[in-house]
Amino acid sequence: MKFEFNPNIPIYLQIIEEIKRQIVFGERKPGSKIESVRDLAQTMGVNPNTMQRAFAELERQNLSYTERTSGRFITVDVELIKKIKDESIQKEVSEFVGLMKKSGFHKSDILILIEKFMEESDNE
Repeated sequence: MKFEFNPNIPIYLQIIEEIKRQIVFGERKPGSKIESVRDLAQTMGVNPNTMQRAFAELERQNLSYTERTSGRFITVDVELIKKIKDESIQKEVSEFVGLMKKSGFHKSDILILIEKFMEESDNE
């Protein structure tokens, strides 16, 4: 499965964000093995050097670790994962609120829309 990359953002940064997203949404569990550089590069349709750069940055951010003979794994640091999840949600909320404000909505309007949405989703 090839990914659609934004040509305005370095690919390795987009790979990092995708792996973070997978961690946040539980698609990659703490301590789970990460595919090899070559396998994941082929899956995402990128050069292995680009994938290696993304892996190096994930390791620098302590989101992954390497066991010399076993490969790479997702961090088992649940506090770090929680922090990344919180940051991700904060970013999404900030973008949503910013868009709503640009569209002319005020705080009270946004809160009413969110409450209405939550009520409707509770009834599903």
